[in-house]
Amino acid sequence: MNHHKATKPYRVKKTGIKDENIDRQILVLHKAIAEKLIRQPELLAQVQHKLAERLEQGQISYGGYIHWQSVLELYHQPEQFVLGITEDSPYLRKLRRVTPFSGLLTEQERQQVLQADACGELSQVLTGL
Repeated sequence: MNHHKATKPYRVKKTGIKDENIDRQILVLHKAIAEKLIRQPELLAQVQHKLAERLEQGQISYGGYIHWQSVLELYHQPEQFVLGITEDSPYLRKLRRVTPFSGLLTEQERQQVLQADACGELSQVLTGL
């Protein structure tokens, strides 16, 4: 039996520890972003604008655009909204790499979230943002 790579019914992507750390940090930042959006709904317009801009410039796929639009529609269901932004799946990890939520956290908030995550104190920081 021929075990050629092209005949595999699935693709195994190997990721290094560096990619895993980056994805973990991006996930933590998105959790903070989701919570900030819930507290400050006026920021949703900024996200909508950036999302449309990214689609127009070809920086995000139409599927990615539709996904984020669907997540934004969940805004009035906070738990579902947060889950939509922070789902830990390969597809969402890819989408978060070109997030429409950039610029929502200040540099100080961003550093605070990353430091708290590294120290295991994230939940305390998120409630205080």
